[in-house]
Amino acid sequence: MSIGFAITARDGAARRGRIATAHGVVETPAFMPVGTAATVKAMRPEDVAQAGYAMILANTYHLMLRPGAERIAALGGLHRFMNWPAPILTDSGGFQVLSLAKLRKISEDGVVFQSHLDGSKHHLTPERAIEIQRLLDADIAMVLDECTPFPATPNEARQSMERSMRWAERCKRAFRDTAGYGLFGINQGGVHDELRLASAQALTDISFDGYAIGGLAVGEGQAAMLAVLDATVPALPGDKPHYLMGVGKPDDLLGAVTRGIDLFDCVLPTRSGRTAQAFTRFGTVNLRNARHMDDKRPLEEGCDCPACTLYSRAYLHHLARAGEILGSMLLTHHNLRYYARLMEQMRAAIAAGRLAELGNRLVRDWASGDIEPC
Repeated sequence: MSIGFAITARDGAARRGRIATAHGVVETPAFMPVGTAATVKAMRPEDVAQAGYAMILANTYHLMLRPGAERIAALGGLHRFMNWPAPILTDSGGFQVLSLAKLRKISEDGVVFQSHLDGSKHHLTPERAIEIQRLLDADIAMVLDECTPFPATPNEARQSMERSMRWAERCKRAFRDTAGYGLFGINQGGVHDELRLASAQALTDISFDGYAIGGLAVGEGQAAMLAVLDATVPALPGDKPHYLMGVGKPDDLLGAVTRGIDLFDCVLPTRSGRTAQAFTRFGTVNLRNARHMDDKRPLEEGCDCPACTLYSRAYLHHLARAGEILGSMLLTHHNLRYYARLMEQMRAAIAAGRLAELGNRLVRDWASGDIEPC
């Protein structure tokens, strides 16, 4: 027995479901805040939970470099280390090796790279990636993959995908089946449908507890991303969770949920909060803009986060312009609450068979834009 997954409602290709792990249950579709270095930036763990989240993502690459997986294990595991008792999914480090590491050398065995922190040399293999995630005590671990860069030729994408599939098989052999813990495979293949389908078949043959789609949101654009989902998601096992990695904007989430995606993660809501950008029902709002200087209104009417219930736009604007840490904290909390509410709305709409109706309203509201004060 590993993790459990039950689909409780459907609306077209969209699914409402429930993932059961060793550290709790996650209602899907769900968004996971990114806790790169064992912390969701500008948020206390209890505030992340209060904002409506049951699972977060942590980063294998960053935690293996600092403070080290063995150290975290000796301190009781990642849940205790960061005071997050609920489920944790850890990515395997493949994307970070591509985007951050220096002088990386990829071979059939794995990848040798230099740390972006101090230049120290490291060797990450599929087996070591699984060992690190076991030491962290991740509820859901990810296979080590080679994140195909964009753009890539069909031949480059094929070679990269096929290596990832061989690594996935090694990860599956290295993974210890334990009740409440699961391992997800990662679909690759760039923007080439035939490669995505070949990857889906290879992963299905290996058999995983869930299936992620990686290598997107790397510059291909939303239309190409959704086209990949149209081709790929129907080829994945329908009784397992589907996870779109590193995505995305609210309209990305809506488009992906309608195509059968159950899980998401992205740094966008937290990163935007630290740069004074807020997500609202009527699109994004830049709190540094001078038009908010004397605005007594809340950031978003009806939002129950601390930024909206306790403070005015004028005060949030002041914090942003003054560079005060409180501004980053409040806007991050708001953005995470907005994303959580969006997922709550989609879960309810799927259960009621009204996701298309919700989608039309969301798109209309986003397009209308934030209203100027009278």
